[in-house]
Amino acid sequence: MLASSLREHPDRVFLRTTAGELTYAGFAAEVHRAWHRLAGAGVGPGDAVGLMMGTGIDQVAAWFALTCNGVLHVPVNPALIGDQLAHVLDIAQVSTLVAGASCLDRVREVAPRVPGLKRVIVHGGEPPAVPSPFEVSRWAGPGCGEGPPAAIADVADDLAVATLLFTSGSTGRSKPCALSHRYMASQGRLHAKYLGIRADDVLYTPFPLFHIDGANLTVSAALAAGCTAALGERFSASNFWTEVRDLGATVFNFMGATLTILLRRPPSPDDRRHGVRLAWGVPMPEWYREWEPRFGFPLVEVYGLTDAGVPVYDPLGEPHREGSCGRVIDEYEVITVDERGVRNDPGGVGEIWVRGRVPGLVMSGYHRMPEATATALHPDGWVRTGDLGSLSADGRLSFRSRLSDTIRRRGENISAHEVERLVETHPDVAGCAAVGVPSELTEEDVKIFVEPRQGAAPTAAALVAFCRTVMPSYMVPRYVQLVDALPRTPTEKVDKPVLRGTGDPARTHDAEADPPARTDGAPR
Repeated sequence: MLASSLREHPDRVFLRTTAGELTYAGFAAEVHRAWHRLAGAGVGPGDAVGLMMGTGIDQVAAWFALTCNGVLHVPVNPALIGDQLAHVLDIAQVSTLVAGASCLDRVREVAPRVPGLKRVIVHGGEPPAVPSPFEVSRWAGPGCGEGPPAAIADVADDLAVATLLFTSGSTGRSKPCALSHRYMASQGRLHAKYLGIRADDVLYTPFPLFHIDGANLTVSAALAAGCTAALGERFSASNFWTEVRDLGATVFNFMGATLTILLRRPPSPDDRRHGVRLAWGVPMPEWYREWEPRFGFPLVEVYGLTDAGVPVYDPLGEPHREGSCGRVIDEYEVITVDERGVRNDPGGVGEIWVRGRVPGLVMSGYHRMPEATATALHPDGWVRTGDLGSLSADGRLSFRSRLSDTIRRRGENISAHEVERLVETHPDVAGCAAVGVPSELTEEDVKIFVEPRQGAAPTAAALVAFCRTVMPSYMVPRYVQLVDALPRTPTEKVDKPVLRGTGDPARTHDAEADPPARTDGAPR
């Protein structure tokens, strides 16, 4: 798509951030520089390169440089630490990592568990002069990225795997979805089509590029429509509307609690001082009718997941139907099946299965995880989503709940299994069960039930403090309840339905009511 954009509208603005903007032609020049920097470090076709960087133009340029030159693109969440970071780098077979300077110590710590990691290119800072088990160089500097420009051509095999995006790993560790060039481009094209994106639009996202929302449904969608992608570094309620105005946004995406947070802010004369014409995302809040009268534009719901793309959109120009995510689009098939795998009649509740009408609209599988791939991907091309829902006779999908053990918190899918596994590394913990509980901001918060080891007496506050050292901040449990013993099924699995019924507010510690202790000696 970039090659055709360069031919048709090289002088339009493609990328915009608070630090500046680039036309399509200017971006192509940055892609060339990024590739010369990577190739100069020893990167070549067939390698896997991780990008553990803050959101911005450099990350997009590096992504496109990899994709255009036959290198596997692996975006990595910069918040990852310890075992999770080691797993992501190792399963993806990352040999080169472009990492923010603040990430380098964490990468160095896990390097012994990632034997294939040969080099780290430090972005946004100076590499420290300390020994490392890998080659270290700078992203920018004298001579970095210099070389003759080359033509950007269309990809020869669009079903070849281009990118690995990691899912939450609801039944185990995080899984790398292998996504083809066709998938990456098609999600952008379809998003532009079903949201009516125009060449004069500015698509804004405050969410990172290691999610489908930022990568496919903002950057790729802008590329498909020949318009502008505006990238914020992170969501900030206090700065949101200022950034929307400064970047000239006309369309933005929401996730999780973002709309609730914005609506709860006091009304302001600035509520309609913007150029936004619609916002899209998931889930549609129960109070969605309050939004448009205050802010002046409608909300559009979609349904999708990295594994299967986005097969469902609220039809434009039609009122949102309460309880429905939208209608299945022409390019996909969606069905629900019962526990025997038999297709339901309209209205029947079952697991949601998704299939593209042509190859490449869903993932190719989970990279280097054949058993997980066989479980999720049917031989006929259906992706078993792990979601429960129903489908009406006119093709409208209603989402009911998750069959998989995933917690959805503020736009992040969190694996309950990974939370449990990390908590159970604490020496005083015999067992842990993580569940999602309703949040006042919509979606869920993380709660853990902890069974102490015999003779141990850990406190809830100490367990939360421990969690902050072994997992990213978005995974840290808000609630902790200590129990004498976790209830178990006859097969010795933790009985989570029973456990949810034993929740006791009086015995539950709320970490948000007890902010983390300062480590610099200052009072909190």
